Amino acid sequence: MIMSARLKLAEVIGTVFYIGKMPFAPGTWGSLAALISWYLLKPSMIDPLFLLITGGIFFIGIAVSAILTKEWQQKDPKEIVIDEWVGMWIALYLCPHDFKWGLVSFLFFRIFDIFKPGPIQLMDDMDDPIGVMMDDVVAGILACLVTQSILYFN
Repeated sequence: MIMSARLKLAEVIGTVFYIGKMPFAPGTWGSLAALISWYLLKPSMIDPLFLLITGGIFFIGIAVSAILTKEWQQKDPKEIVIDEWVGMWIALYLCPHDFKWGLVSFLFFRIFDIFKPGPIQLMDDMDDPIGVMMDDVVAGILACLVTQSILYFN
């Protein structure tokens, strides 16, 4: 009974309240949920708190990914979208609180996450729960850098 409650909690968190169970493009839906939550929550948070929460979600994501990858016997199940949440929030970290710039960051994050250039693919090739999370972390960092570059030259 205790194990099933632990598994259920991991599933709720890892799939971000079952968004990851969507039949089509669960990663995109998870990223979109993160964008919307950022837009709603960010005005009430200072940047260090936002970053601290993102870091906390990262470590929770590793823990739930360990449970779910073992239970589902998959390296990186598409249903786990907490990694997209973390990556998206990293991409949005320095973004002005403007939905237009949030969408720009979202688009770059999705491009990096889908095509996995360079270091993103290296992280994705890791066969453990840290790899589940890290490819999206690196995609988020690159999306943040590209968005900030555009903002700087805009």
